[in-house]
Amino acid sequence: MMRMARASVLAALMCWLVVGFTTIAQAQLAVPQLTGRVVDQTGTLDSDVIARLDQKLKAFEARKGSQIAVLIVPTTQPEAIEPFAIRVAEAWKIGRKKVDDGAILLVAKNDRKLRIEVGYGLEGALPDVTAKRIIDEIITPKFRTGDFAGGIEAGVDRMIAVIDGEALPAPEPQHEWSPESFDQVSGWAIPLIFGTLVVNGFLQSLLGRMAASALTGSIIGGVAWMFGLGFPIAMIVGFAAFLFALFIDLFSGGGPGIGSGRRSGGIYPGGAWSGGSRGSSSSGGFSGGGGSFGGGGASGSW
Repeated sequence: MMRMARASVLAALMCWLVVGFTTIAQAQLAVPQLTGRVVDQTGTLDSDVIARLDQKLKAFEARKGSQIAVLIVPTTQPEAIEPFAIRVAEAWKIGRKKVDDGAILLVAKNDRKLRIEVGYGLEGALPDVTAKRIIDEIITPKFRTGDFAGGIEAGVDRMIAVIDGEALPAPEPQHEWSPESFDQVSGWAIPLIFGTLVVNGFLQSLLGRMAASALTGSIIGGVAWMFGLGFPIAMIVGFAAFLFALFIDLFSGGGPGIGSGRRSGGIYPGGAWSGGSRGSSSSGGFSGGGGSFGGGGASGSW
């Protein structure tokens, strides 16, 4: 009887522990989606301030390679701000992979707490004591007067100035759309023509003209993207391949009706992927670069 009683008590304790841990896990605040360099879930910053910060951080990343993101949430409860910041850092992966040069300015407005979370690669440039001084001397004095936009902008400016003094690997060339991008597209002319002929010739016998042309454009565009062209330029290459394949088919003895009613894998005429682009977001494709964090940084309150 004693053994059965002990077993029953142990089983009951285990059940309560499981329920308790499950409740705690479910109570954790979900990590917000990374939709831009500035994510404000409180409506504290107006659109002009967000746009100005975004452009400043974008220019800093293009020049230095390092990434800084700003997150404003109402609260991190029931968690303290430190473990929540680590969860955000692990999910967003701000900073370059293996360089780990990312930093996050996190503000929990209703809790009156904030934190600067620093990636491994910036712990020399932005050590805990420096992060603490930025919080205490630059950000929180403005927060106490209700100037949240001013505090965040001043804090970001100081973080940028400090990181600028650190020797970091040069950023990779940015594949932004510009008139010079036409030169990149023209450089793909011969591979585009040859690849389109080969791929489309093979797919046409399997899928029909229209579906084969669409899939050819997607494949050629995907290959261009994999070999280093920016996503917008790769889409132009893919679209050109689709048009070229369709042109060849139309003038080689058949019309668009053959196979035109077939679709394959969500790929439609135009040579683009129907599922979206790499790292797509509301701020022009911003995403974390794979950086790692180890808990460096500082917290504060106002």
